[in-house]
Amino acid sequence: MTYAKLKRNQRKCVALTGLTPKEVEVLLPAFAQAYAEHYPAEKTMSGKPRQRQVGGGRKGGLHETEQKLLFILVQQKAYPLQTLLGEVFELSQPRVNEGIHRLLPILKEALEELGVLPEREPEHFAQREAQHGDHPDLIIDGTERRRQRPKNPEKQAAAYSGKKKMHCDKNVVIVQAKSKRVGFLSQT
Repeated sequence: MTYAKLKRNQRKCVALTGLTPKEVEVLLPAFAQAYAEHYPAEKTMSGKPRQRQVGGGRKGGLHETEQKLLFILVQQKAYPLQTLLGEVFELSQPRVNEGIHRLLPILKEALEELGVLPEREPEHFAQREAQHGDHPDLIIDGTERRRQRPKNPEKQAAAYSGKKKMHCDKNVVIVQAKSKRVGFLSQT
């Protein structure tokens, strides 16, 4: 799978990445900048000075920035097994694992740079919404996912759901109805 082929088919691009080709094009420069800051061309992945010039030596499976971005977007959207992701991008499972751990912080930094990450602190979200003036239409949703019962009594009380009569991890999501943008995502 290559980005050059995928960007020609909008429906497939949205299905695999969750973004339209135009949205990927907006994200790409921020991702490339964040990648260049984390992994400068004059140093190796481990941070040591290069012995060869840039471009020398073995070529990786994800050598273009577009491929790196596509790889991490597909992983985040579909969350496939690493073996399957390796087959799609022609990488071994250990390389897939390494790529995920290397590229995920860069994606987060790029999304943060563009200002599209949801707010994680409820006070900041409330202040930002109050600055908009009128009361926006918000969609509020909460989820509870079953978990193993904690041994610590304080943690048991915090994780217990009276509604489901079991111990759960809880999350709250607030979406702005007009823009359909996630404005707030609570901590688990």
